[in-house]
Amino acid sequence: MLKKLEAIYHTEPTKGYFTIKRIHPGKIYKTEAEDFAFGPLSNIDHAFMKKGLTIKMHEHVDDEILSYVLEGVSYHKDSAGMEDVIKKGRLMVMNAGESFWHEEKAKNKDVEMLQIFIRPRASLLRPNIQFHEKPLSNDDWYLMAGPDESGTPLTFRQKAYIFDAHPKAGQTLESPVREGLAPFLYVMQGEVTIGDLTLEKYEAVTDLEKDLPPITANKDAVIVLFLVDLNAPMSLDGTISGVENLRH
Repeated sequence: MLKKLEAIYHTEPTKGYFTIKRIHPGKIYKTEAEDFAFGPLSNIDHAFMKKGLTIKMHEHVDDEILSYVLEGVSYHKDSAGMEDVIKKGRLMVMNAGESFWHEEKAKNKDVEMLQIFIRPRASLLRPNIQFHEKPLSNDDWYLMAGPDESGTPLTFRQKAYIFDAHPKAGQTLESPVREGLAPFLYVMQGEVTIGDLTLEKYEAVTDLEKDLPPITANKDAVIVLFLVDLNAPMSLDGTISGVENLRH
């Protein structure tokens, strides 16, 4: 059975020059759970950075983070000495592990992006940083990230896959499937219909009983699909993805 997560269930832990709309995917069950993760998919931060904002050097521990920019350019600097940019078509995964520090800036334009937090399979793993160039506006699914040793462009230390697609209005897509993995579909932009549900920006859907039905874009859209092992072993100690932060 399809279940929808409406935008009214999201929190805003920060608002202003740095606004975060925090999506707790486990809230799709509409229960009073103590942990609002969807298996190892802890949370999706739909973030907005105003031009000129600097988020000073700060530490992450035990967070696996995919940074996905829709608009603008985020300037990255980290404790490994890496300086780079994250922009539309250029992805970053930070495998924080035992400790990783980074700084983010929006120098010249406002930035709209997702920061996707995955719980690693264990605590205090070795830290790593990864970048990847992808198509700017792929109207079909593009596999961005998956488990280490899966051959995906970017990797997590977890059984989780992330796809994106930019379907045009009127286009219909079949969802990718991985046996034993549960789907969670998030609408970053636009509007889509799936089954008898309409999803707008900030909304999401899942089905734990069968594969997702075809997805039709009512407007040009940007959609992100997660396939995760709901029963995977995972660390609960992450700076953001950990269970202590689940209600923020």
